[in-house]
Amino acid sequence: MSIQKLFSAPLQVVNVGIEAFKETCEKFSPPSIQVDWRPPVDVSPESEAILARHATKIEKANQKAMEIILAGTPKLVGLDIARNVIPGMTENTILHAGPPITWDRMCGPMRGGILAGLVYEGRASTIEEAEKLASSGKIQYAPCHEHGTVGPMAGIVTPSMPVMVIRNEKFGNTAFCTLNEGLGKVLRYGAFGDEVTTRLKWMEKTLYPVLKAAIAHSGPIDLKNLIAQALHMGDEVHNRNRAGTSLLYRAIAPAILATCESKEDAVAVLNFINGNDHFFLNLSMPACKATLDAARGIKGSSIAVVMARNGTDFGIQLAGTGDLWFTAPAEVPDALYFAGFTKDDANPDIGDSAITETGGLGGFAIAAAPAIVQFVGGAASDALRYT
Repeated sequence: MSIQKLFSAPLQVVNVGIEAFKETCEKFSPPSIQVDWRPPVDVSPESEAILARHATKIEKANQKAMEIILAGTPKLVGLDIARNVIPGMTENTILHAGPPITWDRMCGPMRGGILAGLVYEGRASTIEEAEKLASSGKIQYAPCHEHGTVGPMAGIVTPSMPVMVIRNEKFGNTAFCTLNEGLGKVLRYGAFGDEVTTRLKWMEKTLYPVLKAAIAHSGPIDLKNLIAQALHMGDEVHNRNRAGTSLLYRAIAPAILATCESKEDAVAVLNFINGNDHFFLNLSMPACKATLDAARGIKGSSIAVVMARNGTDFGIQLAGTGDLWFTAPAEVPDALYFAGFTKDDANPDIGDSAITETGGLGGFAIAAAPAIVQFVGGAASDALRYT
């Protein structure tokens, strides 16, 4: 058939791969057929034989893991200082997002967050001093996930930082996360300077004690319940947390007013939470962490309990493989960029916030949050398919 005849004849489409192409065709009415095809996995015959031999065992282990995950009951039970509650935290420890990484391989945002953390801790008075200390070998860097913790973006946790304490009451394990700084010039994005330090100090000296007293007064807050409600209100609790933050505000505001002796501090804290739609992210993340960690140690299970990025590497951990990391290079995401910037300007993916996707939320529940579909890339039909 000639090219002229090809383009003048009625179009009939056979789509192999992503269904979005078929959906686009259907909008313009040409007949289309979807072929269910996936690229073959490059697995050796020996590995395939091993998997086939253990298929029943793996399926049973995965069923057990899923039962534990679905039965989890994560609750916000209090706040404390990192050095007091995070296992293995020392004065020379700095936790970071993603799998293990050394200073020389860290990306710019992670290095920047560490420098800000060292100044905040008083370990350095200038960024130059902080950089010298950070690269000296005296600081012990470790993944948040290896210490029962999660952190958004750079995920930096230093000893003096306040953390929220989330307990999976069904299974008794605990997870931790820092308080969300809000948007703008913040440590988790790799920013440093007086503005960053001032905000962190306010969070330590004002926000933390006010929230700590309020939670002690109100009692544990059921995060699984709040997340379920938030999903019905337009959140997917990763990139959109407006509903979750609003629900938390309603739950905690009366306790703040009942316990905070300073009206000025109460107003400042309530305004800070109210003005930060991402505040609940630092609760949805450890809620998922506490839920998934309970499923660790199930021999033979291939269920992922961690997905995390450090801006250089992407890593996963499985329920049946203990603390072993499986890593690959982190990719630069396809996303909506600020005017004047493109994918070429972006850092590879970073942060522990993919723990929400690991728990079946975030991108895997994005149909619940149509308002942010364009923000993360794609259309409503993509959101439905992902979910």
